Amino acid sequence: QVQLVESGGGLVQPGDSLRLTCAASGFTLDDAATGWFRQAPGKEREGVACVNSRHGDIYYKDSVKGRFTISKDKAANTLYLQMNDLRPEDTATYYCAADPFDSDDLCRDGGYLEVWGRGTLVTVSL
Repeated sequence: QVQLVESGGGLVQPGDSLRLTCAASGFTLDDAATGWFRQAPGKEREGVACVNSRHGDIYYKDSVKGRFTISKDKAANTLYLQMNDLRPEDTATYYCAADPFDSDDLCRDGGYLEVWGRGTLVTVSL
């Protein structure tokens, strides 16, 4: 069964850090385009950070550049999003996504076949 399961969300204060984890099963993340998306209440879902496997290209949304880092653990078949210096505007439900056909720009163009997790909530507040 093809599946993505996110974890690591929570309530933090501005300036804190969190690491989100996305565990994959049923396919190999290292061969896929992978990424993190988020959706805040009342807003559209947006791509935060994505990586193409074939070319190694990494995309970051402008507002998270320098603060967020996407990475993969091949052995664990797991995707991570390290989030530092969190801000209230980062509050959202974060979703992990993957395209086993390794689309070039999952964040901005979508994938050929998209697999989604159920999301994990990140709340940044005093």
